Amino acid sequence: MGTPNQTTVTEFILIGFSGHPQTQAVLFSFFSVVYLISTFGNGLMVVLIIADSHLHSPMYFFLGTLCSVDFVISNNALPEILINCFFYMPTISFYRCLVQMYVGLLFIVMECVLLAVMAYDRFAAICRPLHYTQIMSWRFCSGLVSLSVILALLNMLINILLRPTDFCGRNVINHLACELQTFLKLACSDTRISELYVQLSTLILVVSPFGFIALTYGRIGSAVLGIRSTQGRKKAFSTCSSHLTVVTIFYGTIIIMYLRPQPKSSSDEEKVIALLYGVLTSMLNPLIYSLRNRDVKRAFSSVFVRKISE
Repeated sequence: MGTPNQTTVTEFILIGFSGHPQTQAVLFSFFSVVYLISTFGNGLMVVLIIADSHLHSPMYFFLGTLCSVDFVISNNALPEILINCFFYMPTISFYRCLVQMYVGLLFIVMECVLLAVMAYDRFAAICRPLHYTQIMSWRFCSGLVSLSVILALLNMLINILLRPTDFCGRNVINHLACELQTFLKLACSDTRISELYVQLSTLILVVSPFGFIALTYGRIGSAVLGIRSTQGRKKAFSTCSSHLTVVTIFYGTIIIMYLRPQPKSSSDEEKVIALLYGVLTSMLNPLIYSLRNRDVKRAFSSVFVRKISE
């Protein structure tokens, strides 16, 4: 473990909350609920959107894509975190750590772009209702989703190319799972370029979409105020406020995590922040965006309830 070659590090030790057994027990209960809701909610939404032709619209196309992304995010690290709650200082292999880290990074960036795309879809529906079908054509919608995939893949590949190679035997990660910032802190090679790219990519792929969403919802808010129907205004504000709640939690925690000055070692605060954007939003998305929706309830009744009654 003492030589500066990366091959000497074959596994990492995940500290998590190993020093707090009671906290681990509480976290296991919390994570179990979050995992079940996230997996079932996102999986159910994908099935409903595919099965019910009434949900074959741009809005639900984006929702289905978002739920698919959240499903992967939930299953990338959370099952392992649940198992690790039963162990003191659990370990993870070097390459499993890399896969977990880069897969998480890939889908988190996809979600960052998708949330901005969904905000634009709502803008087109509320502010340009007469031209909505022309604006949000299937070709354009597919292009937007493809753009989110391309940007996420490009960002992941650059991070892989900038990955540190020397760890000098350091293999203790003060986190619940493998995460980019904590991974970089282990390196004894020069990581200044990697850290600079992380901040630059955060500005481009996180702050920019968040700013776009804020501007878009400002325009939507102005349009909603012009709706004469009180019920129509209430419904529009309910939808927008739900979207903004998730957006604020998701983007806010990522910005705090990646743009603030980085301490030399990870803290419990960083673990909580990572949980908010990596775990909690995956559970909230199907609850806030979809399962409260009248069309989704009707689709659920059509797809499942009627088949059971038959």
